[in-house]
Amino acid sequence: MEIILFGLLAVLLVFMFFNTRKRQRQMKAEQEEKATKTVPGAKVLLQGGLYGKIVAYDPEDLDSPALVEIAPGTVIEVHSQAILRVVEPLDAVADADADLTADTHESVIEESTPDATLETPEQTRARLERDADDK
Repeated sequence: MEIILFGLLAVLLVFMFFNTRKRQRQMKAEQEEKATKTVPGAKVLLQGGLYGKIVAYDPEDLDSPALVEIAPGTVIEVHSQAILRVVEPLDAVADADADLTADTHESVIEESTPDATLETPEQTRARLERDADDK
């Protein structure tokens, strides 16, 4: 009976050892992938839930702070491990910026067209006068 228990314990310890090593390799691969994608201009998500754009980052010296722009003109220093993940790699950011500039002219035209559901100033005055008379 004791031999079976020692056998089960040995199997459990071996399983835990291999499972831990597999997880460590997976985490190392994720860190290396994050380090290659974390370049100036890439959009990132920070541990605190803030989104920002990388201004400066040193993947070799993880103790030096990374500079992240969270709003135009607002750059903060964060620990390099505070970068949770890269949301959009630099290529996707460049493509999105190009799409945004192309769509800007169309959206301005669409926004300037009058909507049939909007009231004219005269209709608004008349409605306000009716509401005031009802009171």
